[in-house]
Amino acid sequence: MLVLRVLNVVAPAYFLCISLVTFVLQLFLFIPSMFKDPSTTPLFSPALLHGALFLFLSANALGNYILVIQNSPEDLGKCLNSGRGAEVVADQPDRSRSPCSALPSTHFCRLCARVTQRHDHHCFFTGNCIGSRNMRNFIMFCLYTSLACLDSLVAGVAYISAVLSMSFANPLAFLTLLPHSISQFFSGALLSSEMLVILMLYLWLGIGLACAGFCSHQILLILRGQTRYQVRKGMVVRARPWRKNLQDVFGKRWLIGLLIPMLNVGSNYHRHKDK
Repeated sequence: MLVLRVLNVVAPAYFLCISLVTFVLQLFLFIPSMFKDPSTTPLFSPALLHGALFLFLSANALGNYILVIQNSPEDLGKCLNSGRGAEVVADQPDRSRSPCSALPSTHFCRLCARVTQRHDHHCFFTGNCIGSRNMRNFIMFCLYTSLACLDSLVAGVAYISAVLSMSFANPLAFLTLLPHSISQFFSGALLSSEMLVILMLYLWLGIGLACAGFCSHQILLILRGQTRYQVRKGMVVRARPWRKNLQDVFGKRWLIGLLIPMLNVGSNYHRHKDK
């Protein structure tokens, strides 16, 4: 349990450090290297377009990251009179569940020390539980993080190709780049900034693929109306149309949330909460 608590603190700091290094490399190394002559650069140059795209992806990734933390799942333990959920259920004449009692997919997280509705999993990179309130923001965070890593990977490969005068036409060139660069770095033939970029290439590739795979898996679960916690516990869920399942998570204004970081406006959860 101690290891998990330490990981819950270290993982968000690790993500923020990677984001800071990515920003520095993009804004002070990759984008300036695309300008051949800044005085004659046209308005819609590749450098400006790439910079605008990177800022858009980064703003959405960081914006949804903040919303995942800020819009944390509601603590049902407070609604259950400090955790006495069984007493609330017993007070009902037909022993049915009260509106504030724990649902079948409700789970108590020992790291967050709270009971969350429609608990999916605990994300160490956000230090927060993922549930019904922040599921859409978490998916958007994974999506835009994957795209930002892909964008940084392409820009980094282009920078290394120009600086080291090497070609990546052969797929094996990327696989042998790291061991070859390490030997050159310790022999003094490679600068520290260039070695940092090469290390970040593999990091961007790993994070991008992991976020893309996790986002795809999460969307498949939403289409089936399930959560990771329900799948892990073998819970049977009621069959519903996949459009209804998507609307419960993304809401009716899903297109706005796809372009701008925002809360789950129009989702069923917030409509029930307003009532």
